Amino acid sequence: MLTAPPAQDALPADEDDGIGLIELARLLAGHWKLLLIGPLLVAAAAYGLTYAITPTFAAKTVFLPPQQQQSSAISAISQLGALSGLAGASLGVKSPADQYVALLQSTTVADRLIDEFKLQQVYDVEYRFKAREALADNVRIVLGKKDGLITVEVEDESAQRAADMANRYVDELRLLTNRLALTEAQQRRVFFEKQLVQSRDDLAKAQDALQASGFSAGALRADARASAEGYARLRAEATAAEVRLQTLRRNLADAAPEVQQTMSALSALRAQLAKFEAATDLNGSPDYVSKFREFKYQETLFELMARQYELARVDESREGALIQVVDVAKPAERKAKPKRMFITAAALMASLILLAGFVLTRQAWRQAAQRGTSLGEAS
Repeated sequence: MLTAPPAQDALPADEDDGIGLIELARLLAGHWKLLLIGPLLVAAAAYGLTYAITPTFAAKTVFLPPQQQQSSAISAISQLGALSGLAGASLGVKSPADQYVALLQSTTVADRLIDEFKLQQVYDVEYRFKAREALADNVRIVLGKKDGLITVEVEDESAQRAADMANRYVDELRLLTNRLALTEAQQRRVFFEKQLVQSRDDLAKAQDALQASGFSAGALRADARASAEGYARLRAEATAAEVRLQTLRRNLADAAPEVQQTMSALSALRAQLAKFEAATDLNGSPDYVSKFREFKYQETLFELMARQYELARVDESREGALIQVVDVAKPAERKAKPKRMFITAAALMASLILLAGFVLTRQAWRQAAQRGTSLGEAS
């Protein structure tokens, strides 16, 4: 006798909880009025609100900062042997473009603009540091990496004030560069000016000591005078080599070729000086000879410092820290802010996305509620 197979319980087919593209398109199309009219109303409202925003104008100036050039003093310094390190390695001049940008962003420049344009009242702030922060937010200073030009762009509610402030940044930079030693010629001038003052004092002391020793013009023979002058030149070179070695060691290790070369030159100069002084002691030279050698040494240093100081002054006057303005800032003819079309388009897209998300979320809630009701009835 045949028996029927046992009946199997019918299992409910799994429902697809996801929404396909066709269903999604149909769902959004069913709410086309909401998705069309809603964003348009929001965009219109956003466009109208832009008229309530205070307009802002932008002014921009572009200028070329002073360029460091190879001065005529460099070739003259190179002829001084070890003394060339005084104006070379000791200065370590870098490209000034980043320094000029930093000067434009300095507190000194900001305070001068705050005082001149009364920015505390303009920005409606009580404290000066708040005015600096507001000024920094409204000013952009950019250094061109390829062309080397510096751009200063200022935004303000007044078109004329924005242009005046941008141009004032250039004037303030000129004042700072005239006061500070930034260029290679300026740094050399300041350096040799200090050395010249020190050398002048040392020369005066050596001259007084020479006169106090009873020195007279006929006291020295021709060979003694030549010997003293040679000793002075040799000692001056040794002093210059010592200064160069100290400056090199600030940035380089002792194993560097420049340091090793300077150390070798200094050792040779010291050896020659030692031989020279030993020979002089054996000859039993009078005291005025040593005083005369010291005087000639200080005189040689003073002449070198005076020569380099004059060359640095000539280079500085020729260089002049010239700031060449490429584009002068002028009052803007159009507003920089608010950007009405951008704000309107952004409001339109944002409202469209939010409304579409609202429609999809509401549909998902409805499906979840229907599924819960169906499960309740089945149980």
